[in-house]
Amino acid sequence: MSLQEKLNDDLKRSMKEKLEPGLSTLRMIKSDIQYELTKTGGSSISDEAVLQIIKKNIAKRRDTALEYRKASRIDLAEKEEQEANFLQDYLPPMVPESEIQELVIKIIQELGAKSPSEMGKVMGKVMGELKGKNVDGSLVSNLVKKNLTLS
Repeated sequence: MSLQEKLNDDLKRSMKEKLEPGLSTLRMIKSDIQYELTKTGGSSISDEAVLQIIKKNIAKRRDTALEYRKASRIDLAEKEEQEANFLQDYLPPMVPESEIQELVIKIIQELGAKSPSEMGKVMGKVMGELKGKNVDGSLVSNLVKKNLTLS
């Protein structure tokens, strides 16, 4: 079962059982998926594309929650955070930092990168290797930076 099908099934279940925040959150995700389908003209999109949509929505909700907290709207901030946490369940487990660290060191050695000025090359290769996996880009960036300054 693809991720898109799982989201549709969960949306149907949430509609029947009137589950919140799942219902409104899944409707928003379905809307974003539908938008992508309209752009591509297909009937379904890859799980990787669905994961990107979910990640984008999580980031959007976390940013919004932060802004609500700055404006002292704790109730709205908590709602956004609940939705972000709900969506987090659809992501695969995070890649462990130790695994990313090993990959960064291996790629730095492969490319022969020595200075922080070569960070772009290393980042591109590392992120390419980790494509489709659940990784934190800022963590990867920090590890690359740290390893290049140690070289």
